[in-house]
Parts: sequence; C-alpha cells; structure tokens
Amino acid sequence: MPSLLLRRLVGFGIFLVAVSLVVFVVFDLLPGDPAAVMLGTSARPDTLVALRAELGLDRPVLVRWLSWLGAAATGDFGRSLTYGMPVSGLIAQRMAITLPLAFLSLAVALALGLSTGFFAARRPGGWADRLAVVFAQGGMAVPNFWIGLLLILVFSGTLGWMPGGGFPGWDAGVGPALRSLLMPAVALAIPQAAVLCRVARGALMDTASEDFLRTARAKGLSETQALLRHGVPNALPPILTIVGFQFAYLVAGAVLVENVFALPGLGQLAYQALAQRDLVTMQAVALLLAGMVVAVNAVVDLVQVWVDPRTRSAT
Repeated sequence: MPSLLLRRLVGFGIFLVAVSLVVFVVFDLLPGDPAAVMLGTSARPDTLVALRAELGLDRPVLVRWLSWLGAAATGDFGRSLTYGMPVSGLIAQRMAITLPLAFLSLAVALALGLSTGFFAARRPGGWADRLAVVFAQGGMAVPNFWIGLLLILVFSGTLGWMPGGGFPGWDAGVGPALRSLLMPAVALAIPQAAVLCRVARGALMDTASEDFLRTARAKGLSETQALLRHGVPNALPPILTIVGFQFAYLVAGAVLVENVFALPGLGQLAYQALAQRDLVTMQAVALLLAGMVVAVNAVVDLVQVWVDPRTRSAT
C-alpha cells in the first residue's frame, strides 16, 4: 500500500505538470486577444501594447507557462481579467456550490442506480429486471440538460413545488440552498444512475453463478441475503471504478446543467470565462478539473486495493 500511494502521488504530479503545459498552450492558441477584449474595439494601439506588457502577454509562451506554474504551485492563479479579483478566491466561491451539487448528485445516483441494479440481479428476467434494463437504456440516452428542462417545466412551471433556478446562498439556510440544488442534482444523477444500474446488475449477475454464492444458498440464506452478504462485496471493484469516474464527471461536466438552472457554480464560471476570453480563469479552472479527475481516480484505486485483497498482489 505505501508503495502504491507513492507511485500514485508521483504520477499525479507528473500528470498535472503535463496537463498544465497542454492547457496553457491550447488556451494561448485560441483566437482573439485578451487585451483587446478588455479594452474594446476602439482601444488605441499604444494602450493595447501597454496592457499586453502588463499582463505578460508579450513574453514567450514557455516563459509565461513556467511563471504561471510556479505561482499556481503556491495557490496563486493570478487575477481574473473579467472579475478583477484573485482567481483562487473566485474558484473557492463557485466550488461552494459545485461540490455540494456533485455530492448530492452522486448520492441520488448511488441510491437509485445500486438499488435498481440489485433488485434486477435478484431475479434475472423478472419484472424488476426488465424495468431496470429499460431504465438503464433510457437514462443513458437522455441528455441531463434535457432532463433539467423537463424538471423545471413540471415541478416549477406546472406544479410550483420547486424553484426553477438560481441559488439563494448558504447564508439563507441549508434547507433553501439544498432545495435549489435538488432538481439540478436529479438532472445530473439520472444518466449516472442508469450507468450504475447497468454495471451493478452485470457485476451481481456474474457473482450469482459463483460457488461461494451457491454454498451460501445451500446453507439456508435467501437470495437477497446471499447477494447482500457475499455478492455485493465481490461486485464492489467495478462499481467503485464507475463511481470514481462519475464523481469527476459530475464536477467537471456540470456546465450545461448549471447554466440551465442559473447556478453560479464552477461550470457557469468556466462558460463565462470562455465567452469573455478570460485566459487566466480558464487555465485555472481547467487545471483544477484535471487535477480533481486524477485525484478521485487515485483514491478509487487505493479503495479498491483495500476492498479487494486480490488486487494487492498485483500492486
């Protein structure tokens, strides 16, 4: 385990450095001049030159990348060209919405996906199994932003039960804040729950034919008891892998849903930064999201080693 952790940390550092270079160069090659965007089309040429020098845009790209990487290592991502405030503080404000949304979405996806997958595997070919297959296929086919629009139409526009968008802030109380995040969380969770249902169903069905499960049934355990005590622990590794990818997706892929529900989260920040050609903010958000994806998957790998002793010999 310590050697695996060390390898993951070294790989994490190398990957982040490589991603930072790719992100910096790609965003630098995007058409348009940030200085021209800030000053407008009527800016004088000498003013543009002065602002580009102030922003460091007149230096070679590799020099600017090394300078940015050194500052980012200390938590300093520069100042946003659009908002005029430190990017680290801006990201912290937006993460206070995106992270709870991602955790709430993951909780809904786990509850819905694992329960439907379990009941489908309990009696293959039964009515629960057929419903789970329909749910898995339909859930993966429908985009989450379309689900979000449908939820707004039904529960906000027609029934008036839920707010149609916006975020009151955590100062308004945990209840109102979570209430405003519930529909976006469901919209994000349904496609992920469909994936989890399919993976859990397949993994549990694979264990159902194993000798240890037949032995458990022969000792008098019911099908439900045998699956819970012996099938679920052995089906955890593939499920954990999917959960790791899903959490990273829920954080990084919430752009459309946050814009549908007018949530001022990290996804909306990334969209606005791209529209305003705010290179400083875009680079910081992209690096943060890439780091979160790698970190979550590294944690999942370590949890899998702890859950499944059979993988320890391979590490």
